[in-house]
Amino acid sequence: MQRTLCNDTFACVADNDTPNIHVLDARSLRGLAHPLRMQLLTALRRGGPATASQLAQKLGESSGATSYHLRQLAAYGFVEDAPERGKGRERWWRAAHQGVRFDEALLKDPDPAVRGAAALFMHEVATVHAQELSTFVGTAHDWPEEWSTASDMSDWTLRLTPELARELNARMHELVESYRTRTPEEGTARAEQVRVHMHLFPTRTD
Repeated sequence: MQRTLCNDTFACVADNDTPNIHVLDARSLRGLAHPLRMQLLTALRRGGPATASQLAQKLGESSGATSYHLRQLAAYGFVEDAPERGKGRERWWRAAHQGVRFDEALLKDPDPAVRGAAALFMHEVATVHAQELSTFVGTAHDWPEEWSTASDMSDWTLRLTPELARELNARMHELVESYRTRTPEEGTARAEQVRVHMHLFPTRTD
């Protein structure tokens, strides 16, 4: 099974024909599996091109740290120069791909360093999801009432086989992806960036 990080999302499934997706291998995974690097890549995907100083201010880091980790991300092919913005002395960066494809076989790689990087990557994904949901719950009062009623924090418990679970995954992803073609134009009133999380995993009753 393959998992894909699409755009700014850390847990969506895509097929092998998805355009502009970087396939993670053992080398590139080790270049990405770092909390700050994943934050930087997410910030560039969501906010567009930025400088190391701008990202440092946004993430509460030093510009030296963001500059170093951006260069590392560039070395592994995750970010690149944004020449259309580079008119001053400071270097502008942009995300090089819409997403990455994560193959769970990396979790069973013979090299313990690769397995460790894969585990760190997956744990960071889970941490980001938990932080985003917690942030919304804590700031829900800042949003208009219509967004409070449009948001959702539901969960279900089903009894499924692995085959049915994969079918459910695929159908939910297809539904979410269908809304990409219905994205309102930039500047449309009342339109906001929306995060959609999906988690499906087995659990024991004991």
